[in-house]
Amino acid sequence: MKQNRTLVLIAIVIVVLAALSRVAFYAQEFYFSPAIAMALFSGSVIKDKKLAFMMPIVSMLLADIVFEMSGVAKGFWGWGQLTGYVILALITVFGFYLKRISVLKVAGFSIASSLIFFFLSNSSFFLLDNNIYHTYTTSFSGYMDCLAAGIPFLKTGMVADLVYSALFFGGYVLLGRTTTEKAVV
Repeated sequence: MKQNRTLVLIAIVIVVLAALSRVAFYAQEFYFSPAIAMALFSGSVIKDKKLAFMMPIVSMLLADIVFEMSGVAKGFWGWGQLTGYVILALITVFGFYLKRISVLKVAGFSIASSLIFFFLSNSSFFLLDNNIYHTYTTSFSGYMDCLAAGIPFLKTGMVADLVYSALFFGGYVLLGRTTTEKAVV
């Protein structure tokens, strides 16, 4: 029971640090976020599936609350944001399929998660928020323009996802080598 409590505390610390990291690195032009890596990690490693879904969602929600309260950025801004939460849940499910942790598998799943997020988030913006902001024409050409506008975010996001995946999975593997407790929660 004590080990379970320790692992839950570790999960809480990870969630809070990821939320703070998301806020701290927001000021960059294309900010560096741990959200996708956390969703992938949670899906892969956390045995309790409720907790696996909660970790990235709660971390994202905490950061959004800090954004809203601090005025650094809009914390709550519409359908696209809700779609982002759903995409994180899908990436958590994707993480269920990452069974054996290796550098190549984690890198491959991380890159695939970045691409999934890129296509789904840009598509949701085009389909849901573009009608509000009228940023792109409502044609295939407009959709391609929307995807092209997201490429700088994809590049930075992919690097962030690889870095945070290395931290999460690498930390987990190192922790597993120093303790007999392999499974998180």
